[in-house]
Amino acid sequence: MSATNREVILGIGAGIAAYKSADVLRRLQDQGFGVTVVPTPSSLNFVGAATWEALSHRAVTTQVWERVEEVRHISLAKNADYFLIAPATADLIARLASGRADDLLTNLVLASDVPKMIVPAMHPSMWLDAATVANVATLRARGFHVMEPETGRLTGSDSGQGRFPETMSIVNQFLTVTGVHRDLEGKKIIVTAGGTREAIDPVRFIGNRSSGKQGISVAKAAARRGAQVHLIAANVELENLDGILVTHVVTADEMLQVLNSSFAQCNILVMSAAVADAKPVASVDEKIKKAHFTSIELEQNPDILATLAPLKNGQVMVGFAAETSDVIAAAGSKLEKKGLDLIYVNDVSGGAIFGSDDTEGTILLRNGDQVPVSHQSKDTLANLLLDYALKQLG
Repeated sequence: MSATNREVILGIGAGIAAYKSADVLRRLQDQGFGVTVVPTPSSLNFVGAATWEALSHRAVTTQVWERVEEVRHISLAKNADYFLIAPATADLIARLASGRADDLLTNLVLASDVPKMIVPAMHPSMWLDAATVANVATLRARGFHVMEPETGRLTGSDSGQGRFPETMSIVNQFLTVTGVHRDLEGKKIIVTAGGTREAIDPVRFIGNRSSGKQGISVAKAAARRGAQVHLIAANVELENLDGILVTHVVTADEMLQVLNSSFAQCNILVMSAAVADAKPVASVDEKIKKAHFTSIELEQNPDILATLAPLKNGQVMVGFAAETSDVIAAAGSKLEKKGLDLIYVNDVSGGAIFGSDDTEGTILLRNGDQVPVSHQSKDTLANLLLDYALKQLG
């Protein structure tokens, strides 16, 4: 089993609806699941392995004879927390019901003991055939969650029950099956996002390149999982975030002021905002002319995390570090000095990560464990961080 209960095997059967599963994959990633796609060999006639690898950022194999050194029919099964097979054809359902293991997907199903959901898609006459009805009953008796197909227009002119359901219907039922989507119910979470700006004059400021995307991803993920979320946004243009309390700030002092009044009431603080380390000693009201713009006297900004750490009363504090050298050592030092429970660090050499929808780096935990984070979306990382923060809460 994986460390975070969010690893999914997405099985793809050989039906025309396979192309719709590309959207299912992306929506699962939005929910923070790590997804490994395992197509049946015949399904590659509809959607090729390159598509699944590009979308999942993971290797795709269909047979036990591929990547033999990894023993993937066992290793993938051990790491999986859930199975979602969509679409499931009549043939695939029959093979699963009979316990066959003639490709990688069916091997994995036999080798794992985790919740499994199947989304059938086929012609109505095949769905209603006595053999399919019996096979579905067999799978349900074994504990498989079999979603009823929708009724509607099919590939040709025929219509009836057998249509592949809409993406969000599949995802919502999958979330119900997994039972992880409301695990932050009753928790209060504060998330900071963006980058603070310290005014030099009315048109210039000291700032940084933070886009706020990671913090927004964390806030949205926490809200989806049932938390009461307060997003403190520093100089970020926001879309409509229903159900999330948003406070806009500009400077580090303003952010600290908001946190001082709200930190005691939260369970988790995710400090993803990039706070400017320094600010001008004095800011002027008129633009400084170029000829006089020769030097700026600076003073340190308050260290927000270090200020809040002594006030902790059971809260979990999550920090971030953007480094260009000695990345792990620098993050470990920050974790200790600022009283963090976990920290996510990435290498931003050459401007990497900033403004991107994707990320990669390492999570460091207070107990000394290190969790490598391979290339993935910031939405996926958001849920991964929340998983570890929730574990820290106990």
